[in-house]
Amino acid sequence: MATLAAPVIRDDQKTALRGRLLSPVLVAFAVRLIVVCFYFRQLPDANLCYEQFGWEVGWVARALASGHGFSSPVWPITGPTAMVPPLYTFLLAGIFKLFGIYSLTSGFIVLTLNSLFSSLNCIAVYFSAQYSLGPRAARIAAWAWALYPFAIYFSADRVWEYALTSLLFTTCFCIAQRLHTAEKWLPWAGFGLLYGITAQSNPCVLSVFPFLLVFALGRARGPNPHRLLLGTCAVAALVVALAPWTLRNYRALHVLCPVRDDYWINIYAGNYSNTSPINPPSNPSAHPPSNPDEMRKFLSMGEVPYLAEKHALAAAWIRAHPGGFLRAIRRRVLYYWTGYWSLRPEYRAIEPTELPNMFYVCSVTVLMLIGLIRLTRSNAVAAVPYLILVVIFPLTYYLSLVLMDYREPIEPAIVVLAVAGALSLGRKRRAAAPTHR
Repeated sequence: MATLAAPVIRDDQKTALRGRLLSPVLVAFAVRLIVVCFYFRQLPDANLCYEQFGWEVGWVARALASGHGFSSPVWPITGPTAMVPPLYTFLLAGIFKLFGIYSLTSGFIVLTLNSLFSSLNCIAVYFSAQYSLGPRAARIAAWAWALYPFAIYFSADRVWEYALTSLLFTTCFCIAQRLHTAEKWLPWAGFGLLYGITAQSNPCVLSVFPFLLVFALGRARGPNPHRLLLGTCAVAALVVALAPWTLRNYRALHVLCPVRDDYWINIYAGNYSNTSPINPPSNPSAHPPSNPDEMRKFLSMGEVPYLAEKHALAAAWIRAHPGGFLRAIRRRVLYYWTGYWSLRPEYRAIEPTELPNMFYVCSVTVLMLIGLIRLTRSNAVAAVPYLILVVIFPLTYYLSLVLMDYREPIEPAIVVLAVAGALSLGRKRRAAAPTHR
């Protein structure tokens, strides 16, 4: 009888697990679809050159769907570009091809897909939290992600790669947490391949790849030559995933970049041309679509010379103003984790939600820090991957531009740590409560 009972128990466990995962996914999707239904009609706005329909990504997707190739990161049709990553852009172009360029149907489909990606991320959040915090915290974390305001807004309200990147990156993170247990080369190569695909959605995730890989290799079993082989497989697979688009960029633009070539214009926008205390963090006026003078210059010079000029201007400004650059970095770090940019009346007129956003972001950050401290004390090894994400990933944005949008790839990890912090506070409160007889 004992030998027959084991499979039944395992089946019951699988059924329970499916229930624990399916419920938050379905609720998350339902909530996001409600938001989509209220918002999608605002996307096709010809008067604003369809900016809300994905900005640069939408313009390149329009060019692809209309037969102009991967080009035109601005409203006028221009030449080939490498200013946006390809993965989400090709997805959006496919939707345009099937359902119409900038059509209402395309708007509904793309936001619904974003919502689906964000909802499925409940599964990755669950397994990430389960590995480091246990099953109870994992269930809470999955539900927290299902109802997390940032996750809802940036998937159901924005045509961009946030939800897709977040799903792929959190999946990579779950694999990285467990990768050390794999003794064969294939899982390591699969990790590198998936990571390379994720980088085609947002190349900023590449900043943490070496750290997660070294962490996994440090815990892997076997002699050093075997570990070196496993690491080589992961790196080689990453290179294989990035190579086709790198070659395309070199052939089309004669620049060597694995994914996109516009990083220095963001450094320019965040530093050289963002010295006013009331300019918003993103300073959109530094980019051609928001500045007629910059647009004329972009069209006359072409993408590569234009970006080279911004590179030179930004680098010269940093060399001439090292103190100003450090102050700008400090300001962006503060904004990234608190939501605070400026309380000047002029800025608050531009951003009326500044104060409630600050309260929300600060609350999440405090819970995250409490959770990270708690996890470090209880299981320091499990805390290391989370520490890598929250310390290393934002560095790219600290140097250039920073918005709440740019937290989305690591927002699931932030939610897991915030749940750990909330549970820790709950236990302390119960322990401190007097007992009544």
